[in-house]
Amino acid sequence: MKNLEKPRDHCGVFGVYGHPDAAILTYYGLYALQHRGQESAGIVASDGDGQPLRRHSGMGLVSQVFDDALLKELKGNRAIGHVRYSTTGSSSPENAQPIMVNCSRGQIAIAHNGNLVNANILRDELEAYGSIFQTTVDSEIILHLMAQPKHGNRENNLLHAMGRVHGAYSLVILGENEMIGVRDPHGFRPLSIGKLDDAYVLSSETCAFDLIHAKFIRDVEPGEIVIIDKDGLRSVKMDVPGARQALCVFEYVYFARPDSSLEGHTVAHVRMELGRFLAKEQPVKADVVVPVPDSGNYCALGYSEESGIPLEFAFVRNHYIGRTFLQPTQLIRDFDVRVKLNLIQRTVAGKRVIVVDDSVVRGTTARARVINLREAGAKEVHIRVSCPPHHHPCHYGIDFPTSAELIANKYSMDEIKVYLGVDSIAYLSLEGMIRATGHPASRFCTACYTGDYPVPFESDLDKFIMEKRRTYRQPLAAGVVEDTQQRLL
Repeated sequence: MKNLEKPRDHCGVFGVYGHPDAAILTYYGLYALQHRGQESAGIVASDGDGQPLRRHSGMGLVSQVFDDALLKELKGNRAIGHVRYSTTGSSSPENAQPIMVNCSRGQIAIAHNGNLVNANILRDELEAYGSIFQTTVDSEIILHLMAQPKHGNRENNLLHAMGRVHGAYSLVILGENEMIGVRDPHGFRPLSIGKLDDAYVLSSETCAFDLIHAKFIRDVEPGEIVIIDKDGLRSVKMDVPGARQALCVFEYVYFARPDSSLEGHTVAHVRMELGRFLAKEQPVKADVVVPVPDSGNYCALGYSEESGIPLEFAFVRNHYIGRTFLQPTQLIRDFDVRVKLNLIQRTVAGKRVIVVDDSVVRGTTARARVINLREAGAKEVHIRVSCPPHHHPCHYGIDFPTSAELIANKYSMDEIKVYLGVDSIAYLSLEGMIRATGHPASRFCTACYTGDYPVPFESDLDKFIMEKRRTYRQPLAAGVVEDTQQRLL
């Protein structure tokens, strides 16, 4: 049973073109991106020159999926990789990425970070024209669109495919002769370009460049397609007039590693600024500031520096927790909280404690931590949250609960205080969060806080919509089929 208190990490993508150890470098790149997805991992590699793509994927962490023998089989000077947390489609081996297909254009593999909000409509259209799907992930739809034979070369096919899909996508695609990076016109999810000697590297986060000693070159721009082949790198821009920028602000708050850089700003620095603004907006008299590791560490440091209240690491995180398949009894839930974070009692006993957390989504885990603090003898417990309350689910690649499950929708602020058992709770304002990033508000998607969604979505969109289609889908009428075929042509 997954702990769904926190919004779940989505996915990480990585690719190397032009290095003899491409698969090994991709393996280490995925290691650096492991925080973005722990359900499955996969790598596709190729020698080029018409040689077939080689693929291996599996359920679990990168270290569980690959070993030396498997990596030696993934020969070639180009490779792409993926770590997954499912935001569309169930957690199963057939949904592990990169996905690879054979078509009239040759072999193509794709790794995707994000969510397509019109995936169900597109899949209906493609199936009406005879497409057969092997997975329930939205990423496969892009491959089917790219495989359409009516649009000339692969570049035109890709531009046509990107014109059909809506939502959030940062893609790394491997063909028989090239590696391609794509970022949606709104720039919801990050994607960066690096170089290692003469090889090009693509990654969801820059921290992966540091691990393999690649040099960061620049971010892929929103709406940009970068094509890397034997002639180097060239760029193509999608023609999407009026597309507003919408980088997910929660990348700064929670998802990205603190040693990564997003849009020119180091994540660790932004999180310290979040803590400073939080201390200015929501001060409280206390004896000690305690972070919830790991994403709360830099926020707590900023809060401590701004407030002058000492910082203490009272919670110790266990970094070796695997996936658990134990049944979700109350006993197991209690153990899950304690096995992840243990408390140093002497640090909080008899003290007024400020707990700095990156977010409080459902409230169940936060409540358990407060109980632990009370049991350890904390005199007062005050929670300070480094972002605004979450009122809306995300449809662009983050597995937030439904609106009904979000604690900020279920209770008033006073009721949240009572539910959590704290002396006070306060959140950073939307304005304070944006100011801490150093970017204007127009740069970000803040839909989970405000309900202002940059891209419209189906009202019944949810994580398992593809699975539900198998049971409840109604056949398309003949007229719809004909109309669909004409649009696809």
